[in-house]
Amino acid sequence: MDLTDHDETHSLLSVHGIGKTYAEPVLADVTLALNAGEVLALTGENGAGKSTLSKIIGGLVTPSAGTMRLNGQPYAPASRREAEALGVRMVMQELNLLPTLSVAENLFFERLPRRGPRALGWIDRKQLREDARAAMAQVGLDAIDPDTPVGTLGIGHQQMVEIARNLIGDTRVLIFDEPTAMLTAREVELLFEQIARLKASGVAIVYISHRLEELARIAERVAVLRDGRLVHVDRMANVTSDRLVTLMVGREIGERIEFGERTLGAPLLRIEGLSRGNAVRDVSFEVRTGEIFGVSGLIGAGRTELMRLIYGADRLDRGTVSVGRPLQPVSIASPADAVRHGIALITEDRKGEGLLLPHSIAANVSLGNLASVARWGIVDGQRESALARQQIDALRVRTRGPEQPVGELSGGNQQKVVIGRWLARDADVLLFDEPTRGIDVGAKFDIYTLMGSLAREGRALVVVSSDLRELMLICDRIGVMSAGRLTGIFNRDEWTQDALLAAAFAGHLGDARDASGATPSSSHTHDARSLP
Repeated sequence: MDLTDHDETHSLLSVHGIGKTYAEPVLADVTLALNAGEVLALTGENGAGKSTLSKIIGGLVTPSAGTMRLNGQPYAPASRREAEALGVRMVMQELNLLPTLSVAENLFFERLPRRGPRALGWIDRKQLREDARAAMAQVGLDAIDPDTPVGTLGIGHQQMVEIARNLIGDTRVLIFDEPTAMLTAREVELLFEQIARLKASGVAIVYISHRLEELARIAERVAVLRDGRLVHVDRMANVTSDRLVTLMVGREIGERIEFGERTLGAPLLRIEGLSRGNAVRDVSFEVRTGEIFGVSGLIGAGRTELMRLIYGADRLDRGTVSVGRPLQPVSIASPADAVRHGIALITEDRKGEGLLLPHSIAANVSLGNLASVARWGIVDGQRESALARQQIDALRVRTRGPEQPVGELSGGNQQKVVIGRWLARDADVLLFDEPTRGIDVGAKFDIYTLMGSLAREGRALVVVSSDLRELMLICDRIGVMSAGRLTGIFNRDEWTQDALLAAAFAGHLGDARDASGATPSSSHTHDARSLP
């Protein structure tokens, strides 16, 4: 079929023969057209070129080849600001917010309301707050004070601020890059309501996501990129999820994960009465050798805060952490203490906390493994490179090699580098905080398989995820956080999606009891099991 699938001469936005080359081509000969009032789903594996194409359209990257037209006129923005002035906006996967400024100031940074007849630089704070509240209400942020510094908000709420910022003003083309990766179900619904409103007003939307059920719900057409090339464009109604996955990865992927038999042994991690203010309140549970323990809950439930307490990134008010073989209480006052006791954290904020973006993959992987790559106190380049190559091969990182700067990788491949750093270290307890956020379906299954192999080695895994189905797919047990408390722990053969969701809301209903009927420290009744 004709991959453009639309008449470019009557489209609001069209790109023709677009390509981008760095050291090697990352995008080649892409031709697409987008109509007013249409949602075009753009999908593909990490590294397929989705973000590069979007950044070209949004003025952040200059193409090496090809042309673009906007409303029939030549379109070649030299910057993001120039693109936005022409009505082309992009909600990026990596947030573009100033953490020290308030929510209101971030929303209206370039259009702050002024006070006085000549507007001599005085900001009208009252008007700014009113404008901000109206913008925040569109995306469900009514309960947040507009004067709150953005840096104090969780990643999910920051994402909603970024979305709200791009809904302000005259928008003709709007690009969403994985907008729901950190959003709750309620926030996703609010976003979809705004997308419907934008479509009705004639805004053209490019929607990038790996969540195929979202694409089927809101998009009219879908375009699939693979290895930098456009391989398929069709009406969304004509393409099944299985077909999309095959187009994205170039191979069939099964629906089941065979982790094999694992012996669940003695507890390797025990948390007792862990507390920090209202964020984490009296949380207790244990994880056994060979077990994958999931942590679910709404945004703001305390999941990330719990991981940070276990890892020593935040100081706890009370509670104990026990770890090891045999299990012993340990003092963890810092991440260095946690690492020394065999605990590793794969953070949810890969750019802010997980990576040194200007540095190479090799340097980033070796950060947590200096002892294994150093010789007489000096980093051995060959050892460092060899260690990085092991992780590149194991995690299928799309890269030119160990010396490529991490900042040049796609978001999903950056996340793989973070994971690879800790997998190269012999840690017994691995805390995964949103490990597959922004990662495509093919890479997710690679990581799930890797988690299974780590569990078979006898390690204890704790996995925080906003995707409940993901936890149900890979975990032996799932603990549910709500309003800072652990409101339920569910065994694989006992849980239902409804029960897990009920536990997630229990803390907000004033019911902090264990929704499963079990105590937070309850453990499996089976010594071995096979996961699907």
